[in-house]
Amino acid sequence: MISKLALFLLLPALHAQTGQQVLLVENRSDPVSRQVGDYYRSRRAVPVKNVCLLQTGAGEEITWEIYVVQIERPIAACLEKNGLREQVLYIALTMGIPLKIQGLGTGMAAEYGSVDSELALLYAKMKGATFARAGPLPNPFFMKRDAPFRHPQFPMYLVTRLAAYALAGVKGMIDRSLAARNRGKFVIDANMPATGGNAWLQTAAMLLPGDRVVLDATPKVLYDQKDVIGYAAWGSNDADRKRRRLGFQWLPGAIAAEYVSTSARTLKRPPEDWTLGAIFAGSSQSLSGDLIEDGATGATGNTYEPFLGGTARPDYLLPAYYQGRNLAESYYLSIPFLSWQGVVLGDPLCSLGKP
Repeated sequence: MISKLALFLLLPALHAQTGQQVLLVENRSDPVSRQVGDYYRSRRAVPVKNVCLLQTGAGEEITWEIYVVQIERPIAACLEKNGLREQVLYIALTMGIPLKIQGLGTGMAAEYGSVDSELALLYAKMKGATFARAGPLPNPFFMKRDAPFRHPQFPMYLVTRLAAYALAGVKGMIDRSLAARNRGKFVIDANMPATGGNAWLQTAAMLLPGDRVVLDATPKVLYDQKDVIGYAAWGSNDADRKRRRLGFQWLPGAIAAEYVSTSARTLKRPPEDWTLGAIFAGSSQSLSGDLIEDGATGATGNTYEPFLGGTARPDYLLPAYYQGRNLAESYYLSIPFLSWQGVVLGDPLCSLGKP
């Protein structure tokens, strides 16, 4: 196991990335998508040539044909036309870009998945690689604690989504990302039987400064925590969790991850009286959108069933973010698979800075 000191020594000098490394993707047929893009571009100084306009429907679920024709190929064309293939490291999708792709198969042989996770493969595809649609593919950046993210060493893009339940929520997310500071508590709720997932939660706590960690491994659910900068738990898979809202006071820059199969199944706002255990958008599980709505700056989720081994690993996510990795790199360093179910909500450039 890597000690906190060893982790600090291994991590390379991190150079702050800028809007020059971001491709901002908007849906020209969706006014809110354009508004999100305008707001983000002005605050992160994204060059005009780094803005890619798509013409696609606003539905959340699409076919593979629509994904390829209306999303993947036009984004590749934007990158090639403006000479950005190597320069761009992050793709920021705006609210109003389709969320998930339909497909055949079941289990680990499923063809369905998130637009975002599939789009991460675009760099490799532009250099001639081909991939099967069925099942997940290994993420080459997973677990690379000591490696700077760059091309061509890592043949992928880090794709995040500037999205929430409404335009005001996305603006709040962006504003909080700009105000992020390295302070506050990492709240880790490991209330489940002994499993690999619990071990990852407990390892995350060990790799963070003890005076900044709140760790609980009892049936008690951690509600109403103050000054939260990072959070990891089982979400609605914790049988003792009854409240939809955690009641946290989230600090600017705070990120979250929960082991929940379909927490990014939709980015539509549920009814205010919706509760865990009741069906909404095809499932009764907790939603990543609620975390953003309540004040988190970043969150991850899954469009369909990823299985536990396909969820974000808090033992890589939280220490990387604490040590100064930006939001996109911290999340993708923790996600085992591409071409799978993952969605990362947040500004890719958000960073707490060095501790």
